[in-house]
Amino acid sequence: MALLALGEAVLFPKTLVLLLSRSLRQSTELFRSVSDFFFKKRSPMVRRKSNHELQLANDSRIVSLPCSADTIRGFANVKVLIIDEAARVPDDLYRTVRPMIAVSGGRLLCLSTPYGKRGFFYDAWAHGGPEWTRVEVPASQVPRIKPEFLEEERRNLGESWYRQEYGCSFEALEGLVYPDFARFVVSVGEPGASATGVLTGRKVGGIDFGFRNPFAAVWGVVDRDDVLWLTGEPYERIRPLSHHAERLSRQVRWYADPSGAGDISELKRAGFAVSAGRNALRPGIAAVTARLQSGRLKVVAGACPNLLAEAELYRYSEDATDKRAETPVDDNNHALAALRYLVTKLDEGRAVRARPVETPDEKERKREEQARQRQREWLSVSNEALWTGFD
Repeated sequence: MALLALGEAVLFPKTLVLLLSRSLRQSTELFRSVSDFFFKKRSPMVRRKSNHELQLANDSRIVSLPCSADTIRGFANVKVLIIDEAARVPDDLYRTVRPMIAVSGGRLLCLSTPYGKRGFFYDAWAHGGPEWTRVEVPASQVPRIKPEFLEEERRNLGESWYRQEYGCSFEALEGLVYPDFARFVVSVGEPGASATGVLTGRKVGGIDFGFRNPFAAVWGVVDRDDVLWLTGEPYERIRPLSHHAERLSRQVRWYADPSGAGDISELKRAGFAVSAGRNALRPGIAAVTARLQSGRLKVVAGACPNLLAEAELYRYSEDATDKRAETPVDDNNHALAALRYLVTKLDEGRAVRARPVETPDEKERKREEQARQRQREWLSVSNEALWTGFD
């Protein structure tokens, strides 16, 4: 990118090149690379140079800028606009600078390591049209990086983080409430399924009511090993409760959003076994996390696409106040809320199991019983030895 910026500025007079990044320090690093390449050529074209701007004798300029949509306005007729660490640059800055290439028909170049499935960089990479040229260079293709180092990083970072940092994979991990949720998607050939491939167990489900927001439900079975297998979900907007009721099974024991008391009553009158779940956010997240970490929550492949999509987006706020409160952003959490209502009821009372407190008399009786047991064991061994010797 540095060579490209420099080549455009040298070859085409009156070219304006802007370098942007997440911070002025980062854009200055790219600018320093431009300067290093330029001064290695000992060109007489320099008219003026500062820490953040290089002006050439042909009236071309290369300028590094901070990450502030309010302070970088005013540039126009930009021929080359380079956004470094683009995945971490705010969307509002991206929208602010795009008009700068409108008149010039200039080039926009974005380079970055992935930073989750969010932001303009991910949207352009995953969903952008043919106007974008995509270039992908994973670390395994960089000869300066030794394979032994990459293997060590894979072991230290874990597979998901390694793929994002070194494999050009948008993993959506940082800040996620459930960063490894996708690892628990499995095929129905696992333990817990019957010989015919049909999961067997107690049928349970969770419901999050919504109209403009999605009505979301998840359901499945709890097998004999207490593993919850999720096997289905409805996920629809702007539909009446009667529409959703046609898609819910009366054979399932449902736990629903406790704020929807009226909807719960309607479902009960329609013959559904449904009761209010628990709406405590942090204990609910902890309960779902506990099942994931213990391997007691599985999602059948292809059964719950909206649940998995939410798990890739549901994250903690980047606001410092929200972080201290451990409060996720209230978005992308409808199917996840249904799962939370279900799991908190299934595991109610399991978060902490108090150990029974022994009284002094009980401790004494326990010690006496242990002493008698040791005596019985000694007598048994002694008698065995006597008998063997006599024989």
